[in-house]
Amino acid sequence: MPQFPTRAGLATVSALTALGAFVSMGTATAAETALNGEWAPFTRCPVDAPAMLAADGLQKTPQCVVSTSASGTIKLGKTTVVTGKTNLQLGVVQNADGTSSVVAPSSGALVADSATVPGGLLGLMCPSDVPVITAICKTLDDSTLNKITATMESVGTPYAFDQTAGILTDMPIVALPVRIHLENPLLGGKCYIGTAANPILLRPENRTYPEFGMSFFRSDGTPDEAGEMSRINLTGATQNDSSFAVPAATGCGLNVGLINAAVNAKTGLPSAAGNNSLTLNSTRTHLTGLNAPGTVAPDAGKVLAESWHSAVR
Repeated sequence: MPQFPTRAGLATVSALTALGAFVSMGTATAAETALNGEWAPFTRCPVDAPAMLAADGLQKTPQCVVSTSASGTIKLGKTTVVTGKTNLQLGVVQNADGTSSVVAPSSGALVADSATVPGGLLGLMCPSDVPVITAICKTLDDSTLNKITATMESVGTPYAFDQTAGILTDMPIVALPVRIHLENPLLGGKCYIGTAANPILLRPENRTYPEFGMSFFRSDGTPDEAGEMSRINLTGATQNDSSFAVPAATGCGLNVGLINAAVNAKTGLPSAAGNNSLTLNSTRTHLTGLNAPGTVAPDAGKVLAESWHSAVR
């Protein structure tokens, strides 16, 4: 069995899948790497990040995490969006004192299928008693002008990672600051819900427990019960967060914030905690690491990185 925490550490990571739901509100891109065998899901693990490479295998143990879901819903103020497929990938450094730290890929932790905001600009702004907005509304029969896509972006490092909460229900597991980029020709290029200084702060919780499974493999990803690597699989869990507040939209439109006011009024933003929610269905979470990281100390991080690169196809 691995020396790093198994059910506690991985169940914690399973809740991170909930974070990926927000990304499905828009299109995000990141370089994908094809990997062999059991390594296959971990296409963006930040194995070369300094914090991961520095993990010695005794005081600090490096791991790779991927969480996915095919569907879910998110409610922001008065607007509800059905989410598509999501993918969250992280490096996790488990500390000997039971705490953990998160390392995100350089391209961002969250990637997902594109989705659109229901109703587009017509739904977000119209009708309106502001003349400028009324004039815009009259142009929105053109579906290209009406369509809005929304993309979730991380705007800070995740924190408050609680391993114990990961195996329980109804307890916050991790905090993730994000913002949402609304995109449409009439909104301009700087229309966001949330900012780096005032983000949406997500704290996902388990609502159901995942099913637990485990597999073993060689460093290059080839399945092998005597391999030096292991992968824990947590599947089928439902996650939810109903605790977050949503700030007002800013930067929307090309003229003195008039569109900000229209978007916020129709969407119900800012929206206090308790009025927003996220649910993600049937999540699939995988965590991998060295079976016995202490045996390669102080080079566990380097060995993990070498293993990942050896599996690249």
